[in-house]
Amino acid sequence: MHTQHSLGTALSVSMSYSLGILLCVGLLHQTARAVSMDKLADNKICGDAGCSHVLSVATALDDFTAPDCRFINIKMGQMVYVYSKLIPEEGAGVFWSGSVYSERYVHQMGIIGYFPATMVKETQTFTEDEVRIPTTNMDFYCE
Repeated sequence: MHTQHSLGTALSVSMSYSLGILLCVGLLHQTARAVSMDKLADNKICGDAGCSHVLSVATALDDFTAPDCRFINIKMGQMVYVYSKLIPEEGAGVFWSGSVYSERYVHQMGIIGYFPATMVKETQTFTEDEVRIPTTNMDFYCE
């Protein structure tokens, strides 16, 4: 009887230990997907200090396929809400951040990412009050 109790306890400890390892590996796998990417610029222009107000609405002039997780895909004719405009370093490209809106691409709505400013044409401006703020590493963080 004592042997069965010891065996049961050992099996229970072994299963708990294995479950703990699997849980840790699973959590590490989840966090391993998040990546801090290189900064595209040191400063940006926003409509407010939190960059939560839409600066403008633009229409995509052509298709753009995101080269990495910092960017969003846009399709020609799609409406894009612009939240910030990166202030480029000398020789760097001009990128804006925003989210797309289109009933054809519902799965992309609400995702904010960067796109080349040359790929869109602003159609409506919502604010003239612009705030220049520094970018942070979180501005280029990918999940």
